[in-house]
Amino acid sequence: MKQLTSGQIRQMFLDFFQEKGHEIVPSASLIPKDDPTLLWINSGVATMKKYFDGSVAPANPRMTSSQKSIRTNDIENVGRTARHQTLFEMLGNFSVGDYFKKEVIPWAFELLTSDKWFGWDKDRLYVTYYPEDKETKELWEQVGIASDHLVPAEDNFWDIGQGPSGPDSEIFYDRGEKYDDLAPDDPENYPGGENERYLEVWNIVFSQFNHTAAGTYEPLPRKNIDTGMGLERVVSVFQDAPTNFETDLFLPLIKKTETFSDKRHYGDNTTDDIAFKVIADHIRAITFAIGDGALPSNEGRGYVIRRLLRRATVNGHQLGIDGAFLYQLVPVVGEIMQSHYPHVLEQKDYIQKIVKSEEDRFNATLNDGIKLLDDLIQKTKEAGQTEIAGKDAFRLYDTYGFPLELTEEYAKDRGIKVDEAGFDQEMEQQRNRARSARGSKGSMKVQRDLLLDIKTLSEYVGYEQLTVSAAELQDIIVDEQLVDDVKAGTAELIFDRTPFYAEMGGQVADIGTIYNEAGKVVATVTDVQHAPNGQNLHTVKVTGELKRDDHYRLEVDRQFHAGVERNHTATHLLDQSLRNVLGGHTEQAGSLVKPDYLTFDFNHFGSVTKEDLAKVERMVNDHIFAALPVETVVTDQKTGKEMGAIALFDDKYGDQVRVVKAGDFSVEFCGGDHVHNTSQIGLFKILSESGVGAGIRRIKAVTGKYAFDYLNDEEKMLNEIAQTVKVPTNEQAPGRVKELQNQIKELESTQESLEAKLANQEAQDLFTNPETINGITLITGQLENANMNQLRELADMWRNEARSNVLVLGTATDGKANLLVAVDEAHVKAGIKAGDLIKSIASNIQGGGGGRPNLAQAGGKNPAGLPDAFKAAADWLATK
Repeated sequence: MKQLTSGQIRQMFLDFFQEKGHEIVPSASLIPKDDPTLLWINSGVATMKKYFDGSVAPANPRMTSSQKSIRTNDIENVGRTARHQTLFEMLGNFSVGDYFKKEVIPWAFELLTSDKWFGWDKDRLYVTYYPEDKETKELWEQVGIASDHLVPAEDNFWDIGQGPSGPDSEIFYDRGEKYDDLAPDDPENYPGGENERYLEVWNIVFSQFNHTAAGTYEPLPRKNIDTGMGLERVVSVFQDAPTNFETDLFLPLIKKTETFSDKRHYGDNTTDDIAFKVIADHIRAITFAIGDGALPSNEGRGYVIRRLLRRATVNGHQLGIDGAFLYQLVPVVGEIMQSHYPHVLEQKDYIQKIVKSEEDRFNATLNDGIKLLDDLIQKTKEAGQTEIAGKDAFRLYDTYGFPLELTEEYAKDRGIKVDEAGFDQEMEQQRNRARSARGSKGSMKVQRDLLLDIKTLSEYVGYEQLTVSAAELQDIIVDEQLVDDVKAGTAELIFDRTPFYAEMGGQVADIGTIYNEAGKVVATVTDVQHAPNGQNLHTVKVTGELKRDDHYRLEVDRQFHAGVERNHTATHLLDQSLRNVLGGHTEQAGSLVKPDYLTFDFNHFGSVTKEDLAKVERMVNDHIFAALPVETVVTDQKTGKEMGAIALFDDKYGDQVRVVKAGDFSVEFCGGDHVHNTSQIGLFKILSESGVGAGIRRIKAVTGKYAFDYLNDEEKMLNEIAQTVKVPTNEQAPGRVKELQNQIKELESTQESLEAKLANQEAQDLFTNPETINGITLITGQLENANMNQLRELADMWRNEARSNVLVLGTATDGKANLLVAVDEAHVKAGIKAGDLIKSIASNIQGGGGGRPNLAQAGGKNPAGLPDAFKAAADWLATK
């Protein structure tokens, strides 16, 4: 067998078919283009559909590719079987109405057996074929496949329903007797059966029929060839690997993971092996998916990435890996795949940043979530039950971000099921709560039919004036009915003219007052929305009589409106400043403009640094202090774009658009209200910057009086700190605080040192009195002056001094109990596992825990149970 790397094998396949006149087609993005039927590209032929269905004619009817693909329908099998992957590469050659069986079968045989190419022994090849497809059988015999290596199979017919279909032929490689996992007479011990010896490496589909709507199979006028060879499987043959994971496509990832896994090694035990495999598989899929433009989120492709990342993180936790580590595997993926996918290494910094951000978010709750899940499993077992309640599984999802599938897998490994129906019920109740929380604006949908029939015209004049003296009341809506008058309660009104802005584009609606012709207040405006036909629909609280066709004075709350104007113009300055400081990739993803604050959402992965935030804030204020004129130009879209206006949502703009300019600094399409000069904003202050979604950041800021009040409060707080730390000026406060922090650290260090000495003294007394149980020496004891870190240090001392075979230590602090179990290496190999022992005794302190075979720990809320835990440990060892 030739010694080839995965990169050489891939290239050899492509070179072979290039010599046969095929065009090498680059691997397409994992994100399907113009194909809403697919979440991911899941096969080589998926990118060729446009050619096979005739919608696009290829420049060359012969094509070959190595196409990266993702499938997650059987994700739970990854790591548990030899050849399940979420991301895989499919080598393929395709003919669109060109060559057919007589060409492709000899080529396949040549590639597999020629010394120039794969050079496999032809006697190790077995081929299945559709029994009625005699031509295929004869062609395989002609090229040199022995008759007894040709296996008829009824399921060798590719058919997905209406459309192209035809027989197919699968090629198997006999890996030899050492891979026999079944008895010779087992009915599955044959090429095509469920066994490890005969490995399917290639499938050739002869697409020659059209499966009609009537259920008939009509010959296609142009026959096609579609083949698929799994790269990972072929590499395992060349590299004589028991599974796909022992190849150069995965082993570097596994070896790198070993360096994070606290002395655990691949091959040590089955459970750990699965975790290593899951991590290696998932980081490949995560890396390529993000590299192709997908981002973690809670739906669609983003949810797949998030789920893969969380599964990998949990498996890392099972290997004893704490903290983010997956992001460090991204460059390893890039190095493995560099020969065919150089863009991975080129994007590694970007991909790593996204992966680490997701890891950090999940790790923040992972330990608490796993502890809760372990507790639930323990309590379920103690209660004699076999199923975790749906509400508990939902709590894990809602509070700790555990997808249901993750909880189910974790519980399944421990012999417990999850009440999926109960989980779904809790999820639906949450959706109902969310619907209720949206409030009364939902009534717009109920009234939609009525509003569609209202065609009266309504003009917004709020750009020029905030008071209209004689607005005609054209329509009154009460309880979804048109009425002629109203004297109390809540109503919705449409006037022929209005100064009240209807909520749109992030700018909140105006509020204000309605007066009758006698100057009496008859209503207060609490909200304004756009009706279906474009009118401004005012929601009002009625305090007097309102009649249709009468005239009223409408007054906008000027202070409220002025605050909105300041914040809206500041939002434009912020948008441009972010682009200038962070780069052009930052695009607005949403905003909220209120009178007292603003929020601005934008595309950017990772938090904005304090330095960059300071630059942005400085830039906004510089353009406020520059007193730039703010002008509005009404023009057509084309002219607006030529002016350099930023278009945020093109499909929402009409033929005529409003372009808002703040000097030459900011130019945007905008239908909202603005100040006339940036100096009217007064002052701009960023309050916070945070993430609100996958790749979406949010800045919250204040302007004018609110910014002054914020800074004034900050100064008061600094004054209080200066007084507390007893320095004469505010400027000296930070230095004094640092001095005090250093003093506290020194005192804490001294305290820890003293506590460690006390713990060591206590431990020395314990270490001198081991007891022997069933031939195993055991030391147990409770320490009064120790924390968990010190218990671990004592365990290291115990191990170095070889004081006993098993150590069980406990300590009580602040009404809580901690347990630690350590086992020497000899007895770990003999089957005494620290993790098993800790789980057996943790219930005595009303807690749970786990860990590695040689070291485990648990926490609980019943310190009084520590003596019982020590006794339970002795009883447990007595059974071994």
